[in-house]
Amino acid sequence: MSNHCVVTFTCPDGPGIVHAISGAIVTMNGNITESQQYSSPDTGTFFMRVQVELDSTPQDLKTILAPVAKRFDGQVHVDIVGRAVRTLILVSKEPHCLNALLSHERAGTLPITVPLVLSNHPDLGDLTRFYSVDFESWPVVAQSKADFEARIRDVVVTQDIELVVLARYMQILSPELCDFLAGRAVNIHHSFLPGFKGANPYRQAHARGVKLIGATAHFVTADLDEGPIIEQSIVRVDHSKSAEDLREIGADIEAVALTHAVKMYAQHRILLDGVRTVVFD
Repeated sequence: MSNHCVVTFTCPDGPGIVHAISGAIVTMNGNITESQQYSSPDTGTFFMRVQVELDSTPQDLKTILAPVAKRFDGQVHVDIVGRAVRTLILVSKEPHCLNALLSHERAGTLPITVPLVLSNHPDLGDLTRFYSVDFESWPVVAQSKADFEARIRDVVVTQDIELVVLARYMQILSPELCDFLAGRAVNIHHSFLPGFKGANPYRQAHARGVKLIGATAHFVTADLDEGPIIEQSIVRVDHSKSAEDLREIGADIEAVALTHAVKMYAQHRILLDGVRTVVFD
């Protein structure tokens, strides 16, 4: 029975890398169904993503590629195409991003499985349970923040979580938790930052007469809202839109951008290149 695998490979750039990888795959009678590569002029790093059909196991493929990784001082990762990535979602009160993620999961168009949603408010419990997903809410104040973050760590470890999604979770993670989740936590925010900060950015945007509304999905780092960017979406607006219109448009864009970023992550299409990302969309 054949397996359809996805391979990601990163190493210092140089000659012969593609030939070595494809040659190793050929020795297994593997059929390359998709291949993308990029050489970063900024960091001198080579990136490659390959999908392969083969009559062996993913472990066999990783074993055959290990000498290639050693030869080029690289890192190789092998997985099954379409395998559902175990995902923990963090939320507060806004439902649009959570609803988008869980509805796409249920529809089979987003390769994730969500065992639990954690929140600092009880508001989204009914929505979460509608999708038959467990829900926990903890009041997060200064005295309880450490306990909540300890719960996040516990869930990540005990439930084999591979990705944490901040689906409009309106709390700042501690630097220690950011380090613990480095490269496997994704956040979404409106595109007005750093210009319009605070609780009512869309009202500020309306007052200033903005013509573009957007959203940015990025990796979580200790530098608030400044992690490596994964996905950005925009929509043009005009003077006729009220502050509430802008907020509704923004919510739709946030849901779309975050869902796409999560999909790219689950399909192993995002590779870190320092403070930037390489996204093989």
